[in-house]
Order: sequence, then structure tokens, then C-alpha cells
Amino acid sequence: MNTSAPATPRRLLGIDWGTSNRRAYLVDAAGTCLATRADDQGMLAARPDFARSFATLLDALHVDPGVPAVASGMIGSAQGWREVPYLDIAVPLDALPDRLVRVDDPLAGRPCWLVPGYAQRGAELDVMRGEETQLLGAVALGRRDGWFVLPGTHSKWVRVEQGVIRRIATFMTGELFATLSRQGTLAPLMADDVDDEVDDDAAFVAGLDDARRGAPLSNTLFGVRARVVTGAMPAAQARSFVSGLLVGTEFVACGHVDGAPLTCIGSPALRDRYVRAAGHFGMTLDALDPDRVYCAALARFLDRIPS
Repeated sequence: MNTSAPATPRRLLGIDWGTSNRRAYLVDAAGTCLATRADDQGMLAARPDFARSFATLLDALHVDPGVPAVASGMIGSAQGWREVPYLDIAVPLDALPDRLVRVDDPLAGRPCWLVPGYAQRGAELDVMRGEETQLLGAVALGRRDGWFVLPGTHSKWVRVEQGVIRRIATFMTGELFATLSRQGTLAPLMADDVDDEVDDDAAFVAGLDDARRGAPLSNTLFGVRARVVTGAMPAAQARSFVSGLLVGTEFVACGHVDGAPLTCIGSPALRDRYVRAAGHFGMTLDALDPDRVYCAALARFLDRIPS
């Protein structure tokens, strides 16, 4: 008679640990999300006590001692818990689980594996940290080819062919929008008390059209003020116009998508905005849920982490 206890199902804690925010996912071997937790303990807030912050997160989620953890994003940067060198984009996304870097810190209570980012070298130098995990998840879900748009503070346009990154193009769209909203010439027209979810569609489209002209961005941004002070545009439309201008700049720069599928991985609000922009530029933009792709990537990581 076999009296041995049944094996405990394998689980993994994945942490999307960015500069300002952090989101954790507890998943099973199939990538099914069992629990999540989001907080403001990003890299800047947790520094320098990353191990203690990590341990606090484990306690909050009641994670069993035998559950391993993986963290992606800026936590692996030079300012993070430990700097993890960038991989060259020639390294296939499927190989990412074999390149995790283990961190052993007594204060953490258990090891944590950090995910390396990718670097594009040469004339168009570019880097990413965090987005590579979402791209691995997309590949795991069968999306091995096409352009991927990952909007955010630093929006990424990434060309993937057969699961290998061929090109990265980064735009400071979210950061520029936030900065322009809070300081400088346009700030009074883009007041922070304006609900960012309320969008003037006509003004957004007008911003897209202004981006299509291809004029230098610094020139078109000043043109927003000129439109308002001359009465050509109500001040209430400035925020949506600037949003359209910045998003449109991305589409103008990467509009030659060579007929490849175009997929957005982003929050619903950002995704909807980019879908509208794509339609205006005559493109079809599909969408993948960011939580779903992240959990799909975690299942791939769990396959490689020792029990």
C-alpha cells in the first residue's frame, strides 16, 4: 500500500517589478493565475531594501515556502536588486527561460530569479526590460511573428520573426505626455485635474493628422499653444490633441509594418487609444491582454526552474 503524500502542484510567483509600480502573479504550471497583488513598491520605492520588500510581498500573498519566484523589469537594472546584462536580440525569446539570473539574499527568505532584458546594438541602439517577458508570453500563445506595440511610459514597437526579435523602436510617449501635463508651456492647457479617461475624439484625431504632416515634434508641440491662443482650438481639447500627436508620431515612424500582423499588449485604456489610431492610419491592430501574456510566460519559466 502506497502511503506517500501526493505531490504538491508546482506554482510560481512572478513579479513585474517596474520603476514606480509592482504587480505580482501567483500561477500554476499551466499559467493559470491563482492570485494577484499590485502596489506602489517599484524599484525606486523599494531601494535599497529589495530583499525586505520582496519578503513583505511574499507574506502579503501568503506564498508557500517552496514556491519559487521570478522578477522582470527594472529590478534587474543597474539601479535594481542586481544588474542583469542585456541579451542580444539574436537570442530567441524561447531561450529566455534558460538565461534567468539567480539572486540569493538571506533577507529574502528564498531565491529569486531575475529576467534579463534585450539590447539592440548598432546604428539603431535600443533596449528593453520587462517587455521581453510579455513578448515571450505572446510567443507561448502562438504569436511568433509580427509587430508588437507595447504602449506605456516608454512605448515599444517590436518586430518579431519566428520568435526572434528583429527590431526595437522606443518612444517616450507616456513620459512626454506626463511631463507636458505638469510643467512647461502646455501644462496650463493640460491640467492634471482633467480626467485622463475622458477623451475628445475629434481632438485626438486632429492630433493624429498633425503627426502625419511629419514636422519635427518640438515644432508641432508648440503649435498646440499657437492653436489655443489664436482661437483655432479650444483649450479643453489640448490634452486629447497632444495625446493624438504623440501616439500618431509612433505610427508615422513605424507605419511601414511590411504587411506583418500588428498586435497591441497594453491596458484597456491605452489599447483602445492605439486601436483608434491604427484604424485612422489604415491599419488593423489586434490585442492581447497583458496579464494573460505575462502568466503564459511564467509557465515557461516554471518549466526551467529547479524544484
